[in-house]
Amino acid sequence: MIRRKFIVDNSVLLAGLSLLPAAAVPAPAFAAERFPSRRPAPHARTFRSEAVEAQIAEIRKAIADEELAWMFENCYPNTLDTTVDHEVIDGRPDTFIITGDIDAMWLRDSTAQVWPYMPLINNDERLRALIHGLVNRQVQCVLKDPYANAFYKDLSKESEWKSDKPSPMPGVHERKWEIDSLCYVVRLAHRYYGLTGDASVFDASWDKAMRLIVSTFRTEQRKDGASPYSFERQGSNTIDAPPHLGAGNPVKPVGLICSMFRPSDDATWLPFLIPSNIFAVVSLRQLSGIYRTVLHDAAFAVECSAFANEVDAAITRYAVGPHGDFGTIYAYEVDGFGNRLFMDDANVPSLMSLAYLGAHKPTDPLYANTRKFLLSDSNPYYLRGTAGEGQASPHTGKEKIWPMGIILRAMTSTDPAEIGRCLRTLKRTHAGTGFMHEAFHKDNPDTFNRKWFAWANTLFGELIVKLYNERKDILAKPFE
Repeated sequence: MIRRKFIVDNSVLLAGLSLLPAAAVPAPAFAAERFPSRRPAPHARTFRSEAVEAQIAEIRKAIADEELAWMFENCYPNTLDTTVDHEVIDGRPDTFIITGDIDAMWLRDSTAQVWPYMPLINNDERLRALIHGLVNRQVQCVLKDPYANAFYKDLSKESEWKSDKPSPMPGVHERKWEIDSLCYVVRLAHRYYGLTGDASVFDASWDKAMRLIVSTFRTEQRKDGASPYSFERQGSNTIDAPPHLGAGNPVKPVGLICSMFRPSDDATWLPFLIPSNIFAVVSLRQLSGIYRTVLHDAAFAVECSAFANEVDAAITRYAVGPHGDFGTIYAYEVDGFGNRLFMDDANVPSLMSLAYLGAHKPTDPLYANTRKFLLSDSNPYYLRGTAGEGQASPHTGKEKIWPMGIILRAMTSTDPAEIGRCLRTLKRTHAGTGFMHEAFHKDNPDTFNRKWFAWANTLFGELIVKLYNERKDILAKPFE
């Protein structure tokens, strides 16, 4: 699909995301009148997977709550319905996935957007090619600029952030250095191989990109006190750029990796962002396994493993400690000098998401203590209002809750009652749209950010699929 046609097609998709029903799409019989489908008409969808459609039909029948079933049908396929540009370039699959209402691809979002579909890729060759193509595209992005977080496919497209210092190169939407962007690249390739056994993705370009990722992590340990990275942006929003002419606040080199931005794309306050450092440990160990067992490069496998152990030890020493009310917990950010910030941000990676990312089991005492803190009034970004309660983010201010945080709370919970409360809140706060949003006002869900946010939509679908596979009993009752 050429880029111009992709953009034109998405103007149709935006209409499908409006508050008007997409009458061309047949709704399930039990909800046809009350809950008409909000999916784009079939001819306007950017990708179709028979395996995904079959899964929607199967799971829908197990959801007793009509509105929840309708939300699932709208949200789960939203990435495929509205954001995919998939083609074959020079004989290789290539997939570019925009985040939604911003016409750019984030490394983080694109991996997260396709993640719920990956268990189906051995049942659907087109879906498998889509994921393979995304691995290839992400490799190109890393090789273009390992410090960038978001990219364009059209190299002639001018970034709206061209006044940033330094100005993004052609093909780069934004150059915010976030550890997790590179971790998600590893996560996608590791999972793809684990499911398919297809080692063809580990070609020379992939190898070059992975070595660049490890090298970038090493550089951002800043052991010599320096980094080639800085970022400045014009404007009055202090979270849009790090302090000190874009270099960030001081750190004491202790083995942790600096991240100038959080997954919310907000600047960090203390540069050692702990959820992202934990994610880096997971990613480095995944790389070590690939290089040891698949690519048979023992030296690089050992290097990655030793690097992971170094960062892990620094996390334990500098980011784990006593809290007056919750025992031993993780800090969100530290600087190596002994300063610690206790909070969380609803994006992923977050402290809440550590069990989702595989860094902890939900029952691990350190994670369990941290989670209790996160869901308390001691967390400055845990909000309670008349519409609901949940984790927030400085990115959207002091009064807006993130559905993504509520979803991650449900996905990391072992308590059916807690999961049920999360589902009720999500059902009560979608503002009649049938979709998730970036954030909603704690007292008025009709006031929300981002009408078209494919990651949040697909993540909600992932939650429902998880419950279908593990706790059908929760879905077998209505949520009033």
